[in-house]
Amino acid sequence: MNKYVKYIVTTLLRMVLLLIGVSIVCFMLITSSPIDPVEAYVGSESNISQEQKDVIAEYWGLNNPPVQRYVTWVKNLLHGDMGISIAYQKPVTQILAQRFQTSAVLMITAWILSGIIGFLIGIVAGSHAGSVLDRVLKTFCFILSSTPAFWIGLLLLAVCSVQLGWFPVGFAVPVGKAASEVTVLDRIHHLILPALTLSITGISNIALHTRQKLIDVLHSDYVLFAKARGESAFQIIKRHGLRNIAIPALTLQFASFSELFGGSVLAEQVFSYPGLGNAATTAGLKGDVPLLLGVALFSVLFVFAGNFMANLLYGVLNPQIRKGEGQ
Repeated sequence: MNKYVKYIVTTLLRMVLLLIGVSIVCFMLITSSPIDPVEAYVGSESNISQEQKDVIAEYWGLNNPPVQRYVTWVKNLLHGDMGISIAYQKPVTQILAQRFQTSAVLMITAWILSGIIGFLIGIVAGSHAGSVLDRVLKTFCFILSSTPAFWIGLLLLAVCSVQLGWFPVGFAVPVGKAASEVTVLDRIHHLILPALTLSITGISNIALHTRQKLIDVLHSDYVLFAKARGESAFQIIKRHGLRNIAIPALTLQFASFSELFGGSVLAEQVFSYPGLGNAATTAGLKGDVPLLLGVALFSVLFVFAGNFMANLLYGVLNPQIRKGEGQ
């Protein structure tokens, strides 16, 4: 029990140090950006005077030295205040809470789809190694891994939405429909294409690694012994294969949290999906430092939580890991 407590405390300490490091690096990069927040705020074609621009800069604290601005932001953060978004004129915490609800549904759906589809493709390909089906599935995975997610999104949008009219062109809910009238089916209808686009980015890695791991398992000595006892291919995969290929697949699946969050930025832009990725893009184009820092910290927590859950699930899938930790 002490080892579990020590592991949790050490993990949380690493998370705090990581958040500090990410916040410093992100703040340095944002403040070094050539984008002028005031110009982005008022618009490049605005006719307001320089004195008015100075007043705006003073209001947002943009005239202060970068170190002072960072220290002020950290002090406010310790009190639960992440600042006010320049682009949206709302508290950053409120924007993150609103946008996360939309992005969470998109990312979790895409994450589950990529894991299930990739794992099943890997099992089918690995159990038929060297066959025509295996070569077709490998080629399919190679094509997916080398194709940009935004291009797939544009292709799906052009074919399924514009030409065939099966799905809406964008947004998370129907345009012009009152929030009280939006149904679950409406949300699912708008979710399908963005989720499918985002899930494609993680299918190939899971499938190819699962395939190779299953091939290694099927060529092991204990599988040869199982075949000699008369076990069928299905029984061998079920009894000996799944447990050995589940942990590598799980590791890759949770490690893909970072790619999932990054891919959501492109997917949300293509489909005008109002999530965190869309907010991050807007904040970057507007030089919105508080919102960009908020999204960066939130993404770190998101990825870190995924890796932490993966470590906890290893012991569930493989009892030998629990025994090793208990010794």
